[in-house]
Amino acid sequence: MSPVHQYETSYATTGLEFAGYRIVKTLGVVRGITVRSRSVLGQVGVKIQAFFGGNITLLVNLCEEARADAFQIMVSHGAELGANAVIGLRYDATELMPGITEVLCYGTAVVIEPLP
Repeated sequence: MSPVHQYETSYATTGLEFAGYRIVKTLGVVRGITVRSRSVLGQVGVKIQAFFGGNITLLVNLCEEARADAFQIMVSHGAELGANAVIGLRYDATELMPGITEVLCYGTAVVIEPLP
């Protein structure tokens, strides 16, 4: 069973159902897209971290922020449609050109209600 996460008034899961809830309406695919690049100073910092090896925290932070932004855009898209949950949540990333990456978060917007 996939974990269910609550974000403000919306629920999201990689699964296709929520324990204790039923899906009463399916509203369609929702998505959030962000395109990111690292600044020149950030690129220098990444090269310094890469030189010494280990976890490259500057890139970890950039990735986390990009995923969070894409997720929030997706949740907002679902809310615009009247959804209070998203099922089948997935992420995808594509390098559009060197140093510029698109992060996509998508899923199916649904309306859920607690089981009686």
